Amino acid sequence: MPRPRWAAATVALFGLAATDPAHARSFDIAPGPLGEVAARLGAQAGITIAVPDPDVAARRSPGVRGDFPVRVALDRALRGTGAEAIFYDRTTVRLVRSRAVPKRAPRPKPAPPKAPAIQVDPVDIVVTASKQNVPLDHFPGSAKIVELDSDWLARSAPGGTAAITAVLPTLNATNLGRGRNKIYVRGIADSSFNGPTQATVGQYLGDVRLSYNAPDPDLNLYDLDRVEVLAGPQGTLYGAGSIGGIVRLVPNGPDSRSAYASASAGISATRFGGVGGDVAAMVNLPLAQGRMGLRAVVYGAREAGYIDDPGRRRRDVNSGRNFGQRLIWRIDDVAGWTVDVGGVYQRIRTDDGQYLLRGEPPLERRNSMSQPFGNEYRLAYVTARRPMGRGELVSTSSVARQDLSTVFDATGAGAGAAPRRFEEQNNLTFWSHETRLSGGGAKTPWVAGLATIHNVSRVSRWLGPPDAPEQIAGVRNRQLEFSLFGQATLPVSRSLHLTMGGRLSIGRGAGRLVGEGADGPEETSKRRAQFATTVALDWRLSPSLSIYSHYQEGFRAGGFAVAPAGSVTDSQEFLHDELGQVELGVRWRDKDRDRLSLRAALFAVDWNNVQADLVDAAGLPYTANIGNGRIYGLDGEIQWRATRSLTLTVAAFLNQSFLYDVPPEFGEPSKNTLPNIPDDGLRLGVEWRTQLAPNAGLTVDASFRGSGKSNLGVGPLLDVSQGNYGVVNIGARLGFPRFGLSFDISNLGDTRANSFAFGNPFGLAGRNQITPVRPRTIRLGIDARF
Repeated sequence: MPRPRWAAATVALFGLAATDPAHARSFDIAPGPLGEVAARLGAQAGITIAVPDPDVAARRSPGVRGDFPVRVALDRALRGTGAEAIFYDRTTVRLVRSRAVPKRAPRPKPAPPKAPAIQVDPVDIVVTASKQNVPLDHFPGSAKIVELDSDWLARSAPGGTAAITAVLPTLNATNLGRGRNKIYVRGIADSSFNGPTQATVGQYLGDVRLSYNAPDPDLNLYDLDRVEVLAGPQGTLYGAGSIGGIVRLVPNGPDSRSAYASASAGISATRFGGVGGDVAAMVNLPLAQGRMGLRAVVYGAREAGYIDDPGRRRRDVNSGRNFGQRLIWRIDDVAGWTVDVGGVYQRIRTDDGQYLLRGEPPLERRNSMSQPFGNEYRLAYVTARRPMGRGELVSTSSVARQDLSTVFDATGAGAGAAPRRFEEQNNLTFWSHETRLSGGGAKTPWVAGLATIHNVSRVSRWLGPPDAPEQIAGVRNRQLEFSLFGQATLPVSRSLHLTMGGRLSIGRGAGRLVGEGADGPEETSKRRAQFATTVALDWRLSPSLSIYSHYQEGFRAGGFAVAPAGSVTDSQEFLHDELGQVELGVRWRDKDRDRLSLRAALFAVDWNNVQADLVDAAGLPYTANIGNGRIYGLDGEIQWRATRSLTLTVAAFLNQSFLYDVPPEFGEPSKNTLPNIPDDGLRLGVEWRTQLAPNAGLTVDASFRGSGKSNLGVGPLLDVSQGNYGVVNIGARLGFPRFGLSFDISNLGDTRANSFAFGNPFGLAGRNQITPVRPRTIRLGIDARF
């Protein structure tokens, strides 16, 4: 978008940051009844503290003064009260009677101090996605930890991945609709279309990999603890399919000591569209006190449509629905092991595509038929952990099934053209296992392990009259891969640490065409051995300042695809690609007051043999290697806690990419940039928290996200401009000890811009498709804890 508009937005809004309860804060709370002290502490810390027992609320608290992490401050406020704290999550606390209040007695002699009722967290934020629990200040790479407090989740969890991308400018996604998008980190984007290639970003739920070569399952975020994003290739720790980075969703685990629940609900209205709604609930049950617990989440939502089809006399045709549930059953002690048995189910249905055509009236599109989409996702997993000396042994096994269904209107251009329907079914089954051992402490961590994956995908396609389409060529792919990996950090001096690691992967793929007249023998690729390395230096100049340099590699496996132009007899193999990145970064955080922090990183990427899912001139999908790529970029973030109530943040990135050694069919190399990723991005905002009364607090926030210009894809057919717009969101929540009321407006200025220039592959030749930003949407919500 034009720079003057960005400058104006910078003056209006300066950032948004989630409160982090692990960091030190300044408290000044006088002694008094525990209920009043807890209310003031919650207001100053930006958390919710409930005291449901009047007797406990009336007990005398010594108060707290000084700079402490929240849990330390709360521990001091509870001294001598005979009460203890139970955490629903990082920012929601209940104060109850202690299970055993020690009797007062004369002190016969000094005794060792008892452990506090609250376990104190270290001040450092820990990057658990490193598989070594490395503190963020010691992590030699770009990592972003988004702490998800219950207030934010109650308002934003139904948005899924879109809620995360709204917070992180370096995380981008296509806008095809829920359950069919591809996500990218830092400009490493291969194409706009879904096909047999692996994703560029690995997605995880805890230690469990969610998918292999499928679009983002777009899970609801309700009852998550945090989101961790590692930027850059992560081939050493995560293997194939992580060339752009990692997005890791960390769920809250079962609590085997207490029973409690939470719920949220909202109703929304979209301008020029319909009415939507969402609901979610969580219940935590101790099945055996201190030894076994169960945590279950269930949710559902309806997204309002806003596109009309006057030709079929239908309004709001692109409405959608989703329903899901997550379950974790934890056994805390099985011969020294902690075992989690979990499952996920989610179903997404969208009634029609969310694209428009230039030249048509606003928010109207004419089609001869509806174009629905469905994504049904199922996951089952077992994770077992056991301490091993000063280290930990972790073993995770999982199986996921994802079924995708897509329909497009394939009617040719021109009046009187006979209607044609294209349908695609993509069924994927993914098995995954990893066992690893880690240890070494915060400054010299190490990890070693083995992993194996097996993925089978089958794409079936039909094309023809709506009532009787004929089956055309599809493809079945399977991949088997086994890996050994290790990484360790060694001290070079007191302030300089060296990290080195590698991963050896041996894999083989096989594929064949499927469909009417296309079934044939399976073609097997050669056994492939791939080695990915990482080397990093972290230099601690002071407790607050560090500089790091990092080289890391990643790769994706090859496979088989249908040849272009819809042949029913020809397939073609696409080769594996590999990527290396060099990064130089700096981090600074005011350790004394924790009021200001900043980070910045310069990076350069060399991407060889880029794989891409594409669309041919007839509108049918195929896959090919499109050449080699280079990416240069800069990203950074500044966060400032201006006062106890006000937090400001600005985050931005710059990106430049180009392709070389491009095959002739994809056009001139000088005109080819990597798709979808804007050349720059910016996020600004502000969050303000205040206490209106002892038991009532108010949170107000606003944010601006700007996106620069990008292109749809590679080659003349896909050389379509998109992006170059900005969106403002605002919201507020009035919180009480047991419930909260919220009000949010997304796209406040009702921006009408093209977020993504693709909706129907059979109309791409017209170069007139746009995907609008969702119009202004207002949501009213309520959330409660029990």
